[in-house]
Amino acid sequence: MNLMKYRKGFTLIELLVVIAIIAILIGLLLPAVQKVREAANRTTCGNNLKQIGMAVHSFSGTYNKLPGAMRCPWSQSNPGVSPPPTTGYNINVQLMPYLEQDALYQVAVTTWTGMNVNDPWSWDAPYPSAPSGTLRSKTLKVFNCPSDPTISNGFGSNQMNAWAACSYGASHMLFGQQRIVSYIGTRGMPDSDSSFNMGSVPDGTSNTVAFGERMAVCNTRDGTNIGGGGNLLWWPGGNWWWSAHDWGPSIANGGNGGQGNNWNQVPMTSIIDPNKCDRSRVSSPHSAAKILMLDGGVRDASPNLTQVTWERAITPNDGLPLASDW
Repeated sequence: MNLMKYRKGFTLIELLVVIAIIAILIGLLLPAVQKVREAANRTTCGNNLKQIGMAVHSFSGTYNKLPGAMRCPWSQSNPGVSPPPTTGYNINVQLMPYLEQDALYQVAVTTWTGMNVNDPWSWDAPYPSAPSGTLRSKTLKVFNCPSDPTISNGFGSNQMNAWAACSYGASHMLFGQQRIVSYIGTRGMPDSDSSFNMGSVPDGTSNTVAFGERMAVCNTRDGTNIGGGGNLLWWPGGNWWWSAHDWGPSIANGGNGGQGNNWNQVPMTSIIDPNKCDRSRVSSPHSAAKILMLDGGVRDASPNLTQVTWERAITPNDGLPLASDW
């Protein structure tokens, strides 16, 4: 008698049960993986700020002064030309030689005299390896926080292949309160410099905010949706009489020109929507914003900080101690 041979296998129900169990496990593991990835991103964001802090100290050691928030965008030899053949630069550019980007810095310098920080600089200089062929679209990882949801491949969501994005802003209260204005014809030339060197900050380097996170794209200012906001790596920005400061990499831009009425408000945290991000404030995708102190230390600024404490931290010469919530 022929015996039928049966081949063992899973039934359809058993297969569905196994698939369901695997799906449940993936669902349980995914949040843990995301938490690990976000923790790594937070570490990278903090390490970027540490590198920027070391660059500030190296700059100070070289010139015995702190870098200025921005330099004039108008060439003295070509007043009134638009766009000017020689354009301004911001604090990020000044720090590039100390962030292992000296070659990149020199490409853009049009009058080089022994690395004089006052030489004119052009972000429109040709640079073949940049997407647009000009320096302004050259991205640098040290200025990009991988957690910033408004950045893709080094560009802000509203500035693709035009201007490289930046996730950090320098405190204008520290680096830009000395306003230098000279006039050429009918055009003003404001430079925003620091009034201090590393040893002359009245409140001390450990009590003074130097840099903070700022989302690459923020579409509101003072709670008003004005659209098109951006934090650009190369743009001079700073403390101008027109809206360029909305695009410049600065925070705490108050005092002698201002960046909006909310410049001294506490950091915004857990921001993922650029339409809910105020460009006049420190802003971060993290639950606590990463802050660089002038002494080089990086810390988290709690979202529970009071405005009084925050304003004392970003004001380098108020003579007031930081409160206990710092």
